[in-house]
Order: sequence, then structure tokens, then C-alpha cells
Amino acid sequence: MNSVTTAQEAARLRKRREQGNLMFLVSPAAFWLILFFLVPLSIVLVYSFLTRGTYGGVLPIATTQNYAKLLDRDYFIVFRRSFVLALITTLVCLAFSYPVAYFISRQRARWRGLLVMLVIVPFWTNFLVRTYAWAEILRDEGVLNNVLLGLHLIKDHLDLLYTPGAVVVGLIYGYLPFMVLPLYANLEKFDHALMEAAHDSGANNFWAFMRVMLPLTMPGIVAGSILVFIPSIGAFITSDILGGSKAMMIGNLIERQFKSARNWPFASTISITLMVLVSIAVTIYFRITTEADRA
Repeated sequence: MNSVTTAQEAARLRKRREQGNLMFLVSPAAFWLILFFLVPLSIVLVYSFLTRGTYGGVLPIATTQNYAKLLDRDYFIVFRRSFVLALITTLVCLAFSYPVAYFISRQRARWRGLLVMLVIVPFWTNFLVRTYAWAEILRDEGVLNNVLLGLHLIKDHLDLLYTPGAVVVGLIYGYLPFMVLPLYANLEKFDHALMEAAHDSGANNFWAFMRVMLPLTMPGIVAGSILVFIPSIGAFITSDILGGSKAMMIGNLIERQFKSARNWPFASTISITLMVLVSIAVTIYFRITTEADRA
């Protein structure tokens, strides 16, 4: 009996020691997470239930009017536009990135590194500079209009700048590498012998892709979609430069509430609402893809 009790005590001590070591290893990450994520988020959440001062600032008066204000039709249009543009950006990035990632993954090892570097090259230039470059390309007398006029494909300048389409183009250009890289990482590990086995079983190229490659590369699709959708829906530089007042997105609305209107409580309300909506959308997306993967 004593030997059994001693063994149990030794097992408990070992388990406590392992838990202590784990807590010691996790504590630095937990500290920084609390300090730089949970604390600021808590401040924003508290501000969203407070009242704006007469000349800006925040008054410690609790209210829910900030959330009721979001029911206004104008704000609903901004939210809807942001979700639609972010969704279009994500889908177009996926459509372009999958063939690119597949092509890179099928190359020899020495070429794969070079091609991946070419995908990353745009990051070497400041995002703001690249956005202004697109504004120069799309403006009324910009590069694209001049080329089309020179080829006699159009008779007058097209209104390309300050439109939702211009915003989508800027977002696609800015976030396309975020879709390519996760897909490439997933496709590089894909066993192409499985496609040959599917063909041997009688499947054509389409069904072999749908039943074999697509489900197995779904983790890359999910990762890339999240990396593109979330920053796209909160973008404000691209929509501000390429969209102007005609394509205001949630990021622009938050910026103006903080700066121009000096309404910090309402800006905090918009931020919290956006975070909740994005979290719900990502959760639903995860569930759909997980169920599809199981099926």
C-alpha cells in the first residue's frame, strides 16, 4: 500500500512540475497578449458605452445610444459596402492565386525560391506609395486612359478613379500575396500521385480536382481567405485614395469619427461591432469548410 501511495504522490508531483514548467513557458506570451491586446480592447469596449464630450473627448456617462446609432441607414450602407468589397477581393484573390501557387509548387526547387521571392517583392515598397501609383494609373488622364485612347478603344476618358472598382483593384493588388503564400505552402506538400490515382479510377480533371486536390488544400484556402478578408474589410488607406467619398468603408468611418468628428465613443462602437461581425463571419466560414472537409 505504501509503495502504491508513494508512486501516486510521485506522479502528482511530476504532473504539477510539468504544469508549472508549462505555465512558466506560456507566461511571457500571455503577459504580452494581455498587455497589448486584451487591455486596449477592454478600453475600446468601455469607451463604446460612454458619452462624447461637447468639444470631443469622453464623458464617464454610460449610454447605449452609440449602438442604437448604428441602425441608421447610412452606416448600414457603409458596413454592407465594406463586406461586399472585402468578399469580392477575397474571391478574386483566390481565383488568381490558386493557379499561381499551383504553378510555383510544380517547379524545380531552385526556381520555386525565386518565384516566391517575386511574389514577395511588392512588400519591399511602401503600401502607401503603391496605392498612389494605382491612383496615377486610374485617374482621368492617367496611364490606363491614355493607353486606351491611343489604341482608339475608347472615345473619351473613363471614370476609373474614385469608384468601388478602383478600391477593389487596389485591395487585390495589395493583398494578393497574402493569398498566394498560404496556398503555395499547402500545395507544395500535396502528393500529386493522388491525382493520378483519381484519374486511374475514372475521374476527369474537374472531378479529380474537386474530390481530391480541393479538399486537401482547404487549409491553405481558409488561411489565405482570412488573411485577405480581415485586412480588406478594415482598410482605409486604399478606399480613401482610390475611392474617395464614393466608396467609404468602415475603416474610413472609424478614422473620421476619431479625427474629424472627435467622437471617440462612437468610433469605439463601430470598431467593436466590426470585430464581432468579422468574428461571426470567420466562425461560420470555419464551420462550413470543416463540414465540407468531413463530407
